[in-house]
Amino acid sequence: MPKLKTKKALVKKIKITKNKKVIRRSTGQNHYNSKENGKAGRDKRGDKRLFKADEKNVLKRMQV
Repeated sequence: MPKLKTKKALVKKIKITKNKKVIRRSTGQNHYNSKENGKAGRDKRGDKRLFKADEKNVLKRMQV
């Protein structure tokens, strides 16, 4: 059986840390940000960790 290919669309959206944590960008950063208060804007700048159930599926797809 041939080797499975990594899903390239997935690679562009996430980052995997040394300890196999999957990091993603925060959502909702494109527009309508001027209406938000400062705390919400600052929270969006930071990256978030994926849910553990999703993390398991992502790592399986990435063959890590």
